[in-house]
Amino acid sequence: MKHIRIISAIATIILLMACNNKPEGESGENEKQTSQHSKGEEGVVEITQQQAETVGLEMKALEQRNLGNTIKVTGQLELFPQDRANISPFVGGNVRSINVIEGDEVKKGQVLAYLEHPDIISMQQEFQEKNDELVFLNQDFERKKILHEKGVSSGREFQMAQSKFRTTTSSVNGLRSKLNLLGINTRKVLEGQIYSAVPITSPIGGFVDEVMVSLGDYVAPQTKMFTVSDNSEIHADFKVYEKDIHKVKEGQEIYFTVASKPDELLRAKIHAIGKTFETDPKALHVHADVHNEDKELLPGMYVEGRIVQEQKMVYSVPEEAIIKEGEQSYIFILKEEGKKETGKMKFKMIPVSIGISDLGFVEVNLPANVPKRVKVVTKGAYTLSSEMIKGELEHGH
Repeated sequence: MKHIRIISAIATIILLMACNNKPEGESGENEKQTSQHSKGEEGVVEITQQQAETVGLEMKALEQRNLGNTIKVTGQLELFPQDRANISPFVGGNVRSINVIEGDEVKKGQVLAYLEHPDIISMQQEFQEKNDELVFLNQDFERKKILHEKGVSSGREFQMAQSKFRTTTSSVNGLRSKLNLLGINTRKVLEGQIYSAVPITSPIGGFVDEVMVSLGDYVAPQTKMFTVSDNSEIHADFKVYEKDIHKVKEGQEIYFTVASKPDELLRAKIHAIGKTFETDPKALHVHADVHNEDKELLPGMYVEGRIVQEQKMVYSVPEEAIIKEGEQSYIFILKEEGKKETGKMKFKMIPVSIGISDLGFVEVNLPANVPKRVKVVTKGAYTLSSEMIKGELEHGH
């Protein structure tokens, strides 16, 4: 038994020595062939996660979109009048502080800046004085009213007291309203507090578009200091030409694209159709509601859209996802089993037949054996194709 063990150990050592003595090129060739065999599945290319990020590879689930039987329109994104505010002061003053910069998100009632001016202080002092005077005039009016009713004082004295009381009451109420408009707490003023500056607040929530003042600037009444806009309820203003007007109705859906999201088909719904023609070109304005929850759509953006006449949903991909080889079209899909291998992904190139092409998207019909719930490479398809061809050439060589 001991001899058998010794012979077995000697055989193992000889085998290891034989492997180590193989020419370096032969060993490398075998490794290369083994590696290529793992990647050699026909129509499949494998890349690392890092490579995918480097080339900007993007994937999306195969989606259905409405293409084809539509009316072509163009336009731009706009805000409703109540969603944009030009903010100016009611009184003149010098800018003491500015609390926001362009692009800041603000809430309704938030203070954007403070203005100070001697007239602001004088207005509060006058309010205090007039209010104190009103207390005295009210007492005098009530006293002379009683005397007049008893026939002790003349009607003229009573009427003068009544006139002074009413005039001063009007002045106090007017000053109180002005101070309230300026954002000054009139109750605190009557308790003796004097504010040296007034706040400039935002009447709506949204984002600061413009700041048109600097510290120390004198700002005259009604001079624009800030603009704030709320683009969460942005709408699209499309032009529909005369020949297509009879096809357009309220409630129809519009699919459109913007330059900032070229691979995304956005949706809007017509809520109003204009009643006046533009002369050059002759067209009507059609307004459509747009949901802008992520607030990435901005007023002024150019949009290209299609008004849907009939619902015809088809599977489609961005034009960039299509690979052409002669007359045949292909797309790359993610092989789910590729995810199991850490840091690596496998993609399979599959043939598709294409149909309608519109708004940067192409209708595709998948082979029967490919499920519809697949992830399609929307960016970087040509890079994958080049990588696959390169691998095939190296394998053939």
